[in-house]
Amino acid sequence: MIFIDNEGINDPTINLALEEYALRNFNPENDYLLFYINEPSIIIGRNQNTLEEINFDYVEENDLHVVRRVSGGGAVYHDFGNLNFSFITNHDVKSLNNFAKFTEPVIKILRKMGIPAELKGRNDVLANDKKISGNAQFSTGKRMLHHGTLLLDSDLEEVVKALNVKMTKIQSKGHKSSRSRVANISEFLSEKIEIEEFRALILKGLYNESEDFETYHLSAEEWKAVYALKDEKYGTWEWNYGKSPKFNIQRSKRFPVGEIDLRIFVEKGEIINFKIYGDFFGKEPVTQLENLLLGARYDRQEINKLLEPVIIEDYFGDLPKADFLELVYGNDEIEAS
Repeated sequence: MIFIDNEGINDPTINLALEEYALRNFNPENDYLLFYINEPSIIIGRNQNTLEEINFDYVEENDLHVVRRVSGGGAVYHDFGNLNFSFITNHDVKSLNNFAKFTEPVIKILRKMGIPAELKGRNDVLANDKKISGNAQFSTGKRMLHHGTLLLDSDLEEVVKALNVKMTKIQSKGHKSSRSRVANISEFLSEKIEIEEFRALILKGLYNESEDFETYHLSAEEWKAVYALKDEKYGTWEWNYGKSPKFNIQRSKRFPVGEIDLRIFVEKGEIINFKIYGDFFGKEPVTQLENLLLGARYDRQEINKLLEPVIIEDYFGDLPKADFLELVYGNDEIEAS
């Protein structure tokens, strides 16, 4: 395991660019670990509709960063009280969506600190049934990234103000608000510690878990490439927001794998635009599914035929194809305003 030094950078556009650059370019014979702390920002899941996830007026007024990551899952709030960790390893089928494998060493360290941490649900680490860490994954097919948050001392009131918490998510979890089900790790510690001390404790604990641990410093050329990726992708409106497509049908449902929100534009009986949003995790990009259905008649039999050779689990995880078909072609059409 090699630890990547991010040189104390707090800009989320650079840190996410560094994460992806390391994933795609660093030596595939090695496993890597990256830590970073972002200044106040909202990090959007790969498949989410940004404008529907954030409180736009609040984001503008408070000059918050809004950055899309390459992994699926939901939107999260980052600030100086939140430590982000990333494991970069070779892809294997058993590791993808195996959140227990990657969170186990972190949970072990937290428990040694007296925190009753445990992995629950799809991808969350909880303490006394309150979320202290969220996790997500992404695979290139050859390499994979597992990254997560550790809420040491975040401003949890900002989470509520900066994000739009959907009623479907609140109802499905049986909670009144996101604030009620999130906690800081500091709440479970007998003495307050600063984020840098916490970072050092987590790193030391992970060092103890690995026999060969070294620190890697990027070269000037590598940093140049990271900043280029930031300028071309993570710092752009197109990547972070993107254009919201015109639609006249919306189909949305929360499944065990997460929420799937479809926006479909049908004209003269044909699918002219098809967009999939949500906080699900999948191996393949949903753009492949979107493109497959473009030009098709909005007809159950035709859509079913087009989906026959498709492995739906590659895009959404453990979701039956029949459930996806029912979502695509159902009765509750909603006209867009």
